[in-house]
Amino acid sequence: MKEQIIEKFNLGKTLTYDELSYFFNGYLSNDITDEEMTIVLKDICANGLSEQEIFDLVDIFIKSGDTLHFDFPTIDKHSTGGVGDKTTLVVLSILASCGVKIVKMSGRALGYTGGTIDKLESIGVNVNLTYEEVLKQVNDIGMVITSQTKNLCPMDKKVYALRDVTGTTNSLALIAISVMSKKIAGGADNILIDVKVGRGALVRTAKEAKKLADLMISIGKKYNKKVVCMLTRMDNPLGNNIGNSIEILEVLDVLKDKVRNNLYYLSYEMASVMLSIYTGMKIRDARNVVIEAIESGKAYDKFIEFVNYQGGKLEIRLERPIEIYAKESGFIKSIDAKELGSLSMELGAGRSLANKNIDYNAGIILEKNVCDFVSRGETLCMLYGKNSVDINRAFKSFKIQKNRPYMKSIVIKTIK
Repeated sequence: MKEQIIEKFNLGKTLTYDELSYFFNGYLSNDITDEEMTIVLKDICANGLSEQEIFDLVDIFIKSGDTLHFDFPTIDKHSTGGVGDKTTLVVLSILASCGVKIVKMSGRALGYTGGTIDKLESIGVNVNLTYEEVLKQVNDIGMVITSQTKNLCPMDKKVYALRDVTGTTNSLALIAISVMSKKIAGGADNILIDVKVGRGALVRTAKEAKKLADLMISIGKKYNKKVVCMLTRMDNPLGNNIGNSIEILEVLDVLKDKVRNNLYYLSYEMASVMLSIYTGMKIRDARNVVIEAIESGKAYDKFIEFVNYQGGKLEIRLERPIEIYAKESGFIKSIDAKELGSLSMELGAGRSLANKNIDYNAGIILEKNVCDFVSRGETLCMLYGKNSVDINRAFKSFKIQKNRPYMKSIVIKTIK
């Protein structure tokens, strides 16, 4: 039967629920080999899937493991990956300080996009919590972030690991199935999805991002979930810090209201949209509440409470960096997010294989960002890490011009 199913995928023919279930559950039980699944994944990337096939696979993925249920309204967020993206830690601290109950399951880094779990482990936060511990913590302090349980969407874990090493990560259908099956299995009622667009993202164009957003919203409706997608730019790094503990330092600065960069503004907008979804309040009122949570210090205090509750310690000591100096004067037109993300990974901040160790204190801190003026000889960025890298790649990541560039809004569009 599997030979006929593989042939149907190859020809782009529509498969039934039973055929999809047979093949994908067979892969989970090791009756279908990596080689056979790779053929199918490549065919999906080439031919796509029908809407019904996507709905069917979401259901099959969800039913491959446990599902979680909570006796209170839940809201969750997901990002399709980005360089320097630490919005989860900022946004959830803001929301929890406003009385929203937050249960978040996050993942680890693979490649040059950072993982929230790695960032938290860099400061000693315990992210391996039982369901009972999760419930106790959310009732005690209103906020918990934990790693994904082994039995939550195990099929997605296995298929995603194969997708990552077979060049099949950028299929819109497979992205939608992966994201939505995990969010629905995780018990989320309301979901905000940050769809990254640009050179440093899986999705390169706004047109593709809109298609992905519409697809995930349609899946949410099938399960009576409210899904809102924000299309956001990922050509330049998000914020000034790229790494793990290095990114925690910037989280603290944003929550202390010390930094107002693209990370601050995206976190502010995300938190406002999520608060509006959760409470039903108008977006203008939600923005006022979010600003007050940051400026009053409530959001910062909530993050510290969360870190302490899960056993973390904010004792971050970085070694002496390599400084990268500007070779000319002018305004910074752009910073190549993908190149700096890759460079950060080579410094030790990311992993090329799922089981590879990372250097928690490795990474990059930008001293200048897009639209800033830099004089020749001024520091552009600082590199941290024990691995040797080609520092010319850091120079080349910064494009400098004589005239001040136009600053585009980081949020392209919000789709409901």
